[in-house]
Amino acid sequence: MKTNIIQIGNSKGIRLPKSILDQCCLKDAVEIEVVGNVLTIRAAPMPREKWSQAFAKMAECNDDKLLDRDTELTTVWDRREWRW
Repeated sequence: MKTNIIQIGNSKGIRLPKSILDQCCLKDAVEIEVVGNVLTIRAAPMPREKWSQAFAKMAECNDDKLLDRDTELTTVWDRREWRW
């Protein structure tokens, strides 16, 4: 597909058809990379996108324990009074 570079305020840009945005799963945030004279645009990864599934799997495997002993609740107040 061929398109033109257009003026957008003090910048320039290109218009991408909705069909291309849908095909590439481009929504709001994108990553842009330039290598030589090639411009690559891809959907930006969503941080923490699959954390809830990972945490659920950890809980199923009983692998959701604190690794740092210094953070364990050690005082009487912590054990009796503290609630998450």
